[in-house]
Amino acid sequence: MTQLDHTDATGEQTPKLGRKRDHTRDADILDAALEVLAETGYDGMTIDMVASRAKAGKGTLYRRWASKGELVIDAVACMKNSDIDLSRLPDTGTLRGDLIATIKSRSIEDGEKKLQIMAGLASMLSRDPELAEAANAAIVEPRATVHRMLMLRAVDRGEISADSDIETLSHITPSMVAYRSLIQRKTVDRAFLVSLIDGVLLPAVGLAHQVPSRVG
Repeated sequence: MTQLDHTDATGEQTPKLGRKRDHTRDADILDAALEVLAETGYDGMTIDMVASRAKAGKGTLYRRWASKGELVIDAVACMKNSDIDLSRLPDTGTLRGDLIATIKSRSIEDGEKKLQIMAGLASMLSRDPELAEAANAAIVEPRATVHRMLMLRAVDRGEISADSDIETLSHITPSMVAYRSLIQRKTVDRAFLVSLIDGVLLPAVGLAHQVPSRVG
C-alpha cells in the first residue's frame, strides 16, 4: 500500500516513504546559506531567505535539514579552502620565505569572507558547541595548520629550536586577523600579514628579521 504525503509543522509536505532524496542542489543551498549568514547574522537569517537565494523550494531545505541550526552547521563545515593545498606548501628554504609565500590576494579575500561569516555566527558560538567546533575547523584551523606545518619543517631543517611553542604560535596570525577584522574593523592586507610574520612570529622563534637600512 502506498503511503500518502504528510504535512510537517512548516506546512510543507514531506516526501512519500521510499522516495529518493535529491542532493544535487546541496552545494548551491549551502553556498546560499553562507551568503545570507554573512549578510544578516544567524539571528536575522531565515530558511526562506536561503531558499530564495538558492532558488529552491523551502520544502526542499526542510527535507534535508530539520532546522536552521543544522543547515548552518553543515554550511560552515563544508566551507571551501581552495587556496590551501597542504601537499603543495611553498618550500623556499627559510621559514620567513615560506610564510611570505603563503600570502596571496585570493587567500586574503577568502579570509575576509570567512570572518564575516564568523561575525554572523557570534551570537550562537557560545551557545552551540557543535557550531563553534565547525566554525573553528573551517575558519581558524586551516590557516593555523599551514603555519604549524611550516614551523615543524623549520625545526626539521634545524632553522628553529624544537622547544618553540609551535602550537600557540600557529594560532597567532588567525587570531590577530580575526581581532583586526572583527574588533578593530580594519582591512587585513599583505602589509599587515607581513608585519605579523616579521614582528611577532619570527622573533618568537629566535629569527628576528633584519630590515635593510635606508641609505641617505
